[in-house]
Amino acid sequence: MAHTIVLVDDDRNILTSVSISLEAEGFDVKTYSDPVQALHGMSRAQPDLAVLDIKMPRMDGMELLTKLREKSDMPVIFLTSKDDEIDEVLGLRMGADDYIKKPFSQRLLIERIRALLRRRDAGKTGAQPVNGEDVVRRGSLTLDSSRHQCTWQGKPVDLTVTEFLLLKSLAVRPGHVKNRDQLIDAAYGENIYVDDRTIDSHIKRLRKKFRAVDPEFSEIETLYGVGYRYREGNAIAG
Repeated sequence: MAHTIVLVDDDRNILTSVSISLEAEGFDVKTYSDPVQALHGMSRAQPDLAVLDIKMPRMDGMELLTKLREKSDMPVIFLTSKDDEIDEVLGLRMGADDYIKKPFSQRLLIERIRALLRRRDAGKTGAQPVNGEDVVRRGSLTLDSSRHQCTWQGKPVDLTVTEFLLLKSLAVRPGHVKNRDQLIDAAYGENIYVDDRTIDSHIKRLRKKFRAVDPEFSEIETLYGVGYRYREGNAIAG
């Protein structure tokens, strides 16, 4: 069954050209030039992934993402203008999975979409777990790939697919440092270019989500100039 992609952009030329490219790749595509209408449409029928422009009238992409995240963890890609570095970082902290700068290659956008959908589907089915096991337990942390569920001290922590894969990559080898390139490969796959700051933003969002459950959470450690690691201890997988 074809995946459904929603495109939201006030530039109708972008909507037309991108939707044609996506439909040629076998996707079902719904387009909106009005973010308010897009929100209503996605509330009635949730797509598999959304591509949102950041700067739009009536409701910008940030506000639209915030409203979507109240009910859904579906993958979201932001489209940003060349100089929107601050918006990119804020968007990632708010729950976007990826961003692409305008003007962009439609082939690159399609590859990013496919990568995020593969990760989402793998999270739902438990396919290709990092260490060959469906469940990783690390002290108070439990990651269940087959259900795409994360808990800390028995309390649920809602993670995007990218956040889940980043955390699992760190947690399965506690005490081992992973540099940003290794984490990019774990979360996005090889041959996908992602700026180092994207990983930093994802890590900040992970910490924020866990500290909302436990203000003392400090398991993800930063080694400045090197990378990140999960605090060493007795990990259990199975």
